[in-house]
Amino acid sequence: MPLTRRSFLAGAVAAPALATLAGCAGTVVQPGDLSRLRMMVPASTGGGWDTTARTMQRVIQSSGVARNVQVFNVEGAGGVIGLGQLARQDDDALLMMMGLVMVGAVDTNDSSTRLTDVTPIARLIGETELIVAPPDAPYDDIAGFVEVWKADPAGTPIAGGSAGGTDQILAGLLAQAAGIPPGEINYIPYSGGGESLSALLGNQVAAGIGGTADYGEQVKEGALPGLAVSTAERSDQVPDVPTLLESGFDVEVSNWRGVMARPGMSDSAREDLIQLVVDTHDSDEWQEALESFGWDDQLLTGDDYGEFLAEEEARVREILIQIGLVDG
Repeated sequence: MPLTRRSFLAGAVAAPALATLAGCAGTVVQPGDLSRLRMMVPASTGGGWDTTARTMQRVIQSSGVARNVQVFNVEGAGGVIGLGQLARQDDDALLMMMGLVMVGAVDTNDSSTRLTDVTPIARLIGETELIVAPPDAPYDDIAGFVEVWKADPAGTPIAGGSAGGTDQILAGLLAQAAGIPPGEINYIPYSGGGESLSALLGNQVAAGIGGTADYGEQVKEGALPGLAVSTAERSDQVPDVPTLLESGFDVEVSNWRGVMARPGMSDSAREDLIQLVVDTHDSDEWQEALESFGWDDQLLTGDDYGEFLAEEEARVREILIQIGLVDG
């Protein structure tokens, strides 16, 4: 998404830019107050949200958007514990990293705190989901797999990540598009990509769903057949694997990540945080990070991001009800 570059880089350009952000009293970024910027990761260290937050922290500081950013972790329940804490905060200088997994976790954990209880700031990036087959599978494309799957959903186990997460959401949406009742899916959740990879290489499951980081190398090396990717465009990580859309299935899923802020903040404080994210996005350092991690640039801010979240909540809740993970 092309944006006008508002450079917050260090040096002569940084000071006027920061002065612009500090124009309203009480707003987030003020001279002498940049060290107050904090970012909550509502998950353990080392995962996707944590990696994105710590990359953002590094870019914000190295590009001069802010002098110091503290990242801290609040684990539990697919991010719902952190979401509840954010909803009770009164700190305008706090961002929370989150993503598609949290959309499902709010419902699967029957959380009393909803995404509508906090303030949407921006969607940042997305990652492609990759559907693969085990080495000895009798099919090498998604149509062949779906034919086998339709004939015996219960006898066609699919490996993926945690229950109710992005991988199972994609499995449910694909089943729906293929005319398979999502409640009949035999989905086997694994705690990590290594465990699901072992199940695939051992021909213990009929297919696997994960991020390109989980299975991409095995597909490129020829160890696993790549059946399809979930995004609208092919992934640069596995360019020979077709999309679900071009394979005839009306399914598009991106494992996106974004940031939220506390409820009840002023419009000026919200705009300051949005501006901070936009200028982080526009920095050369962030663009280099996108390329390095293979992330899709999916910047969407403010009310547009809020509308996107509402659509995702409705879509995810519907498929989780059909799978049987959430009561209707």
